[in-house]
Amino acid sequence: MAVREILIAPDPRLREVSKSVVKVDDALRTIMDDMLETMYAAPGIGLAAIQIGIPLRVIVIDLARDDEDPQPSFFVNPEIHNPSEESGLYEEGCLSVPDYYEDVERPTACTVRYLDYQGNAQSLEAEGLLATCIQHEMDHLEGVLFIDHLSRLKRDRILRKLKKDQRLAAAE
Repeated sequence: MAVREILIAPDPRLREVSKSVVKVDDALRTIMDDMLETMYAAPGIGLAAIQIGIPLRVIVIDLARDDEDPQPSFFVNPEIHNPSEESGLYEEGCLSVPDYYEDVERPTACTVRYLDYQGNAQSLEAEGLLATCIQHEMDHLEGVLFIDHLSRLKRDRILRKLKKDQRLAAAE
């Protein structure tokens, strides 16, 4: 397993729409293992393949707390079905938008159909933080960042600060 570089907004690759996975094989499992290692090292609770520059419909999630054993989940070609009519606010952050956190409104529950690490078809009823995290990561597959759910003013301010931070880091 290897820790990969995480793309930081406004990198244009983060706006790509990811392609469906044709086959879950050892090469894809290596990518998923690297994604998990990268997410843990960041540290984060979710990561989409596009965030490491691979435009495939793959996400990894682990909501285990620091005092718990890891509980990784792998979602290949995930699809959301039956989002709840009830929505809720959750303060979201993103490894591709470091150090910024804002409330985002999303459905509080949904069903997710996907292929697992072995390529087997699965269905999961998700609610609460898991539902939020899945929806956040799936947005990445469509080229959407959590800041796109904010007002234009907030989004533009965050992007300006990220660009400034990147210029300062490049100058060092």
